[in-house]
Amino acid sequence: MPGTLGDMDGMTWMASAMRAAQAQLDTATHNLANVASDGFRRVRSSLTMTGQGLVARESPDAVQGGIRETGRSLDLALLGPGAFRAGNTETRNGAFVRDRDGYLADQHGRRVQGLDGPIRLAEGARVQSDGTIRDAGRVVGQLPLPAGTTVRSGALESSSVDAIGETLAVLTAQRAFETAQKTLVAIDQTREKAVNDVVRLK
Repeated sequence: MPGTLGDMDGMTWMASAMRAAQAQLDTATHNLANVASDGFRRVRSSLTMTGQGLVARESPDAVQGGIRETGRSLDLALLGPGAFRAGNTETRNGAFVRDRDGYLADQHGRRVQGLDGPIRLAEGARVQSDGTIRDAGRVVGQLPLPAGTTVRSGALESSSVDAIGETLAVLTAQRAFETAQKTLVAIDQTREKAVNDVVRLK
């Protein structure tokens, strides 16, 4: 059947291996670039064999980043799955502030969304572990949290990227790309030589 692995020639296979290695390199470098980004969760890359050869596929890593105490009441760390919603963006970086209108916002000015829309709170408001926001005993907002997730106030979740592991992933992807590239060139040279030999025999 056309398009199956058995019908693929060496050059097509090596070309797919090069593309997969480049994709894995891009993933690893992206992870490394976010090693110091609070709330960033590492992206995993795995290889799959398809009818078109090797393909690199990305998937989120569920590993929890370390929790770092900051002492700032509006710094929020999620313990468990899920994310905060700031504007139209989902993020696990809970470094929030009160904007000039009293709304809870991220460092880009995007307002944090609660169950009933943007959360407005007073200076002394506190966020409880279940996501309830209280001001002088009165509930003023509720963060939507997945089941099993809690919030720690006064802390931030660090990136889950391991710098050493991602550096090794970068080197491995680079070597895989170079190996596939050299093999592709060798196959091409072998084919060219075979064609020239046939021409000479004629």
